Parts: sequence; structure tokens; C-alpha cells
Amino acid sequence: MVILIDTNVILDCLISRKPFTAVAESILRFCFEEKCKGYIAAHSVTNIFYITRKYFSTADRKKMLIGLCEFIEIAAIRKKQVIDALLNENFADLEDRLQVECASEINADYIITRNISDFKDSPVPAILPEDFLEKIGADK
Repeated sequence: MVILIDTNVILDCLISRKPFTAVAESILRFCFEEKCKGYIAAHSVTNIFYITRKYFSTADRKKMLIGLCEFIEIAAIRKKQVIDALLNENFADLEDRLQVECASEINADYIITRNISDFKDSPVPAILPEDFLEKIGADK
């Protein structure tokens, strides 16, 4: 199984956003244990680096992201995908559309996100982290 993990789920784990932390940790552990192939979009790395600046030093943020990249793959984004995302009328949020483009590129089975309504027009189904864990029978 291949999953694209939305930025919000990664942040839930890294900055311990309650009450979402435990479920986000379970998703990452599932990937770490190689029970599925986990990806994040390339642009998520820069978003995470920027958003976590209030919580961690530059050195700590780099170390954290390098550690994440040891077991999470990076879905690339190309010029055509960016243009397609910009031209897509069904998505108001460019970042969400880029997530969809990356998920499509890697043939993801799901986009794991807490904002499933933002992905209602996605060809790749969006699923809440807890629903995904329930679907696969994983412990939360």
C-alpha cells in the first residue's frame, strides 16, 4: 500500500498537536515498520521546516526532517504538475492541489489528512488518519 501523508499529519506528530499526536505517530510508525510505503510531497518539507521554526532551532529542524526522510519517501513535483494544479478550477487551495498531483504521481492508494473536505475532487481518496488505521487494523 502506498500513502501520501499530508503536512498537517506530520505536524501533528512533530509538534505534538493534541489530540492528534498519537494517531499521527501511529501513521508514521506504520511507515517506519515498512507496513506500507509512506510519502510526503516535496513542498511539504519546506512547509514543515518553516512552520516548525517557532518550536525548534534550525539545526533541530534539519535533523528532524533528515530523520523523517530515512523512512518516508519524497514525492517530487514537476513543472507540468504545478501548471496543472494552477489551472485546476476544482481546488481553491494550491497546496492541496499539489498534494493531489504528488499522490497521483506515486499512484497512492490514499492521502492521509485531517482535512478530507479539501480533497473532495481528488482522484486519490483522502482519508482521516484514524479511519486509515481502522481500515488496516492497526493499533492507534
